[in-house]
Amino acid sequence: GESQAMVWPMRLRVVLYLAEALDYCISKERALYHDLNAYRVLFDDDCNPRLSCFGLMKNSRDGKSYSTNLAFTPPEYMRTGRITPESVIYSFGTLLLDVLSGKHIPPSHALDLIRDRNFSMLIDSCLEGQFSNEEGTDLMRLASRCLHYEPRERPNVRSLVLALASLQKDVESQSYDLMDKPRGGAFTLQSIHLSPLAEACSRKDLTAIHEHLETAGYKDDEGTANELSFQMWTNQMQATIDSKKKGDTAFRQKDFSMAIDCYSQFIDVGTMVSPTIYARRCLSYLMNDMPQQALDDAVQALAIFPTWPTAFYLQAAALFSLGKENEAREALKDGSAVETRSKGH
Repeated sequence: GESQAMVWPMRLRVVLYLAEALDYCISKERALYHDLNAYRVLFDDDCNPRLSCFGLMKNSRDGKSYSTNLAFTPPEYMRTGRITPESVIYSFGTLLLDVLSGKHIPPSHALDLIRDRNFSMLIDSCLEGQFSNEEGTDLMRLASRCLHYEPRERPNVRSLVLALASLQKDVESQSYDLMDKPRGGAFTLQSIHLSPLAEACSRKDLTAIHEHLETAGYKDDEGTANELSFQMWTNQMQATIDSKKKGDTAFRQKDFSMAIDCYSQFIDVGTMVSPTIYARRCLSYLMNDMPQQALDDAVQALAIFPTWPTAFYLQAAALFSLGKENEAREALKDGSAVETRSKGH
């Protein structure tokens, strides 16, 4: 099952809540965001969108920032290296495009499409029939004003909040109903575009990862050559196969310590190589709160099978557990890229 695309009223709610959060930061003269993007948007236990503090500037005059793609950087930042409320509005404009399109479209390209009134290219095709032309036009116009080359031509955050408030739809429904998600799990906006396994890894939802690995079984090992030595049916080999079976039973029954022991016996003998066993031991380590060992196993799985999305996603889960957020995001992106290619999109 693919992850559900977000419905129109929820997308409108997301951009309003984010504008309100920025309004709060700016009015309180809080540190400003230097790089507003989909990873910064978290959903709380009720599935309401929030801005994560990850990426707040310690000091809005601090030059180090906008490490991301220059195509998405406010033009004046290139000249001054300073973050201003106006440059934050520009970033908000790029986020507005992300939420509407479900893609990461460079502002210059988006502005051309808006100028040619080519909204169909800009609005997520999953949203067909969910809104009127007028609503689409209003939002696109707002996005293009946020992306204005001249900082002073961009709307201020207050007027942005008012404009977005007037566009809201279905204000009665709870966010978790609109999202069709159970309450109680935080996740990011980016994860809505991820495969279910990637999304589970981005939330460190170990139970969901376990379910996925259990269902997938060993079919991914078919992609990796298993050269067996001529001692194949010696007693040692039989013992190796038995330890794998025991490990699989323990894994299925969620006895993760036992799974680690059995899979380790299999791996240490070294007659056969299986990326799936590394993936399963990786999750078992995560379940036992051993993220460094888990990371080593994910890296091993990737070494055996360099184009396996699962190995990238497990790496991300381990990195998140180790508090290495930036590296974890990179691993998620790499995994997504590999997965998209393999689906031949």
